[in-house]
Amino acid sequence: MSHYHFVMESRGGMTMNRMGDLAQVAAQSALLGALWWMADFAARHFALPVPGSVLGLAALLALLVTGGVAPRWVKAGADWLLSNMLLFFIPAAVAVVQYGGLFKTDGWRLALVVVTGTLTVMVAVALTVDQAVRFERRLALKRARVTHPVSV
Repeated sequence: MSHYHFVMESRGGMTMNRMGDLAQVAAQSALLGALWWMADFAARHFALPVPGSVLGLAALLALLVTGGVAPRWVKAGADWLLSNMLLFFIPAAVAVVQYGGLFKTDGWRLALVVVTGTLTVMVAVALTVDQAVRFERRLALKRARVTHPVSV
């Protein structure tokens, strides 16, 4: 550790490493945002029945699977976005306050929809993760057979 690095750390200043990390998170978040913006534009422009966010997620998945984007190119930005996700729900909380009357009259229906939707998403994610793990295991088994053939 250099003297400059130590002095900056001891004074509570931002080190070059932390500034680099911040720049990396900003760049990766901007990359993810740009991908979302392009997908949203495409969904609106071509009047697709799929929201731009879903289209962008599918595009990112395709890029990750095909190697067009390396996971390390988006990991820090995605981690930051996920860790601060609660901030993105503030507009929804404001809407709840604005439409209090609706929640008084139809609150049980809205709660039923939210709970059903949440459970549906949880089951879909669980099934998808299960299938992904099975797929990964099959790939690992094939790789093991190729690298270490069994001789009889």
